[in-house]
Amino acid sequence: MTAKDGHAGVIPALDAQVLVAAVPGLNALARIEAESFARVPGAHLTLSDLLRLARRIEQLIGEGVEGVVVTQGTDTIEESAMALDLLLATEQPVIVTGAMRDPARPGADGPANVRGAVLAAASDRARGMGVLVAMNDEIHAARFVRKAHTSRPSAFVSAGAGPVGWTAEDRVRIPLRLSRRVHIGLPPQTEKIAAVALVTAALGDDGRALGTLPGHGYQGVVVAGFGVGHVAGRTVESLARLAREMPVVLASRTGAGETFTGTYGFPGSERDLLGKGLIPAGVLAAPQARVLLALALSAGWSATSITAAYDALSG
Repeated sequence: MTAKDGHAGVIPALDAQVLVAAVPGLNALARIEAESFARVPGAHLTLSDLLRLARRIEQLIGEGVEGVVVTQGTDTIEESAMALDLLLATEQPVIVTGAMRDPARPGADGPANVRGAVLAAASDRARGMGVLVAMNDEIHAARFVRKAHTSRPSAFVSAGAGPVGWTAEDRVRIPLRLSRRVHIGLPPQTEKIAAVALVTAALGDDGRALGTLPGHGYQGVVVAGFGVGHVAGRTVESLARLAREMPVVLASRTGAGETFTGTYGFPGSERDLLGKGLIPAGVLAAPQARVLLALALSAGWSATSITAAYDALSG
């Protein structure tokens, strides 16, 4: 994003070649091939876009590319990285990065983030780690990363887990390894991704919108509940009815920690909801839980396989 004549505010304007050229000494770290896949704001991306990108990355790796850096707007990095992590089975490093400050602002962080991402993509330490996010000299696993601030360069965190690594003095350090990965393979003819709604619990909400979701074509629902996975008692029956029609995943709106499965027992508690057929999201934040559910439904996964995937990503 940068300012452009005739436009108020910054817009997508820089292609891949310009981004590479803006980073001093980048070609000394690796042989860079720059490609502009799409030029849209991060907020405009869809899961279908990410599916096409995953297929392009697979093609590039098949042609001998040893690592890939994806630059995009930061609005949806946590969801894009999650989607790519699930769609790609490669051992080659795939690193997502972006910029919190546009190039015209003092302290623009884009060049440093691109450099850190290239370092990670060129490092054997990042092999087999799935898709990673490199921002502000830190390296985050796709399943844990969150955008936790609207504007600071330090916006990206791995809430509850911490970054898996970092860059310093052009060295890549990744001391933490992920225990398990999940791959969702979609048939080559798949283009449209299943529609999954994200509903957030709120004080006093009676859940009246829940009953309308099947009529709008949704095939699954993620509920961002209170705390460890709670909702108001008055919404329980609506969720139970939904769970009889489609997969309903229970996440937390807090953004850190995992959903519980057996501690609280009141109506609307996690025990109550899971007993009525909801699926626990584990450590995944609600937006990332939605990505997994949408891709899994598109691949024709059963509720049992979907439940197992959330559990696997929770370690």
